[in-house]
Amino acid sequence: MNQLHQISPFTLRCKRGETTFTRPAVMGILNATLDSFYDGGRYNTPELLLQQARHLLASGADILDLGVMSSRPGAAMLSPAEEAAKLAPLVALLRAALPEAVISVDTCQSLPAARAVEAGADIVNDISGGQLDPDMLATVASLHVPYILMHMRGTPATMQLPENTRYNDIVDDLSRYFDQRLDTLHRLGASQIILDPGLGFAKTVEQNHELLHRLPELIGRFPEYPMLVALSNKSMITRRLAHFPDRFGEASPALPDSELGTLALNTVALLGGASLLRVHTPRPTRLAIQLLYPES
Repeated sequence: MNQLHQISPFTLRCKRGETTFTRPAVMGILNATLDSFYDGGRYNTPELLLQQARHLLASGADILDLGVMSSRPGAAMLSPAEEAAKLAPLVALLRAALPEAVISVDTCQSLPAARAVEAGADIVNDISGGQLDPDMLATVASLHVPYILMHMRGTPATMQLPENTRYNDIVDDLSRYFDQRLDTLHRLGASQIILDPGLGFAKTVEQNHELLHRLPELIGRFPEYPMLVALSNKSMITRRLAHFPDRFGEASPALPDSELGTLALNTVALLGGASLLRVHTPRPTRLAIQLLYPES
């Protein structure tokens, strides 16, 4: 049986101040995209987006992760100017309405990242690890904000091609990737880095599950860096539940099977030492954290 891996407290040093977490943190996904795999087009006005942001925070999110460009398999990218024009005003909206919120922006391009931080964003969450924009790593280093470095191969349009899901040993290969990117970031002067193994990005369902269960091994190689796990409602859950036996009854409208699966695998991630969990529905994961890490 897995034993709970106690995380080390970590501090996010943002331009507005510091936030220290002694328990795993919850990042609530705030999609302002028309083609998100989960809720595309649902929050397509500023009013609806702000309403959802407040709901995420009230449901237990410590951080809001705002994105305006889908990273689902096969998704097309916006130009940097297009993404910046969409992202920065929404960050400004959230910052004005929610001055105490910790706001992350989900972008892999340097111009939107810089404009978003100017508008009030605290964190840059880059699914590409700086591979899709040659200026990204230098930009985030100069911005002096926490940077989430994720593992991915290819682009959202090509990441699931066979050549991008071929590994010798998935933990060894990810470790080499992180070592190389961390070396570059440190040489550029970046100091606040969070790692993300990139579940669902350039990985098969089986590889995702292997990586999740080997999470303590990966964390053990990078003990000084918080590890973010983002598996909410992804295909590693939905494909394995696609043939769930009907004799066990229908899914609850209040908490669909994919959300129950998310909770189950997030608990595995917590047991493995994850410091942050990125989710669509914060409350179930917040309850799991409360059970595993009761407040003293």
